[in-house]
Amino acid sequence: MTLDGLGVGATARVTGVLGEGSFRRRLLELGLVPGTAVTRTGTAPLGDPLAFRLRGAVFTLRRADAALVTVEGAP
Repeated sequence: MTLDGLGVGATARVTGVLGEGSFRRRLLELGLVPGTAVTRTGTAPLGDPLAFRLRGAVFTLRRADAALVTVEGAP
């Protein structure tokens, strides 16, 4: 499953980050490292971007970027 498929209010653990170069490095710098719990907190009115809570901070990712983060443990 990927982060864009996570339902609002659901929590999962990051298992991997796809992508290349500076984009992948930026996601890892945000804290999206394997083993970290992330919770989806909401969606913008038009469906993009998606909001997430990670280590006490709330951040947003475009749906296409969230599709590059693999997660497990969410229904």
